[in-house]
Amino acid sequence: MSLARSPVQVAVGVVLRDDGAVLLGQRPVGKPYAGWWEFPGGKLEQGESVGEALIRELHEELGLQVASSCPWVVREFVYPHAHVRLHFHRVFEFSGEPHGREGQAFAWRKPDEIDVAPLLPATVPVLSWLQLAQCSLQCTRWDGDDDSLLSAMQRALETPGYWADRRPMVLLDLPQMPASRFEALYYRIRAWCRELGGQLLVGSRHPASFAAAAEGMLIDTHLLCELEQRPAGRLVGARCATSADLSRAAELGLDFALLADPARLVDAPIPALLEVSAATRAETACQQGAHGVAVELAFWQD
Repeated sequence: MSLARSPVQVAVGVVLRDDGAVLLGQRPVGKPYAGWWEFPGGKLEQGESVGEALIRELHEELGLQVASSCPWVVREFVYPHAHVRLHFHRVFEFSGEPHGREGQAFAWRKPDEIDVAPLLPATVPVLSWLQLAQCSLQCTRWDGDDDSLLSAMQRALETPGYWADRRPMVLLDLPQMPASRFEALYYRIRAWCRELGGQLLVGSRHPASFAAAAEGMLIDTHLLCELEQRPAGRLVGARCATSADLSRAAELGLDFALLADPARLVDAPIPALLEVSAATRAETACQQGAHGVAVELAFWQD
């Protein structure tokens, strides 16, 4: 009887240019899946951290000098030739121009404009994660009128250094609000988001028709264990309080998690937005392992 082997630990670099393009490399001849496209990286050596492995691998493979990398997502994949545990790190700071030192091809592509194929299975979900906004606006409480709420949303958008691309993602979750008022407010917020090219997600405690007419749904924590499949919607996230919640969200194929506890960011299997009480820059949360931040709208209330 053979014993199950532990997964091979692999560091994966998601290298991002200032214009939003990401670096993909083609696996060279002689390796499994030769000709397939993936993110660069390699196996961790004895005693090596993920960050150290990326510095070494990206220099050896592509001649890049990595200044730093941010932990992001950890996923396991089982291929016919290997069981791997992939530690995805985003690389925002690097120098040099990539060139294939092993003769492999490489390409810079925007995540929504991929024209190279075939892609390794582990690469595919990452391209969707990269299209998730790094800054989101969470609306779970409000004690003013609707006009002041829309004004606060505009002030949030204009906060220096917070929304670099001015395309907000709004997480609307106000089940305590009277239904008629919520419906009127919902349509105003949806119009505001669409005018700016943003995204609106509606909490699962509201009628599902609201989420269906928006970009997606934010699932409340207690509903995660009740779901048997991923709800419909282009984007679906979940509030997660425990590691079990995160695992369940990943099993359901959800796009992101919303976390209040930074300690839960470690080895998260899907991108996580960190709930913060102030207009924290996304870069600060990224250093902790978050995909970005979700700030409560009440922070911008007069």
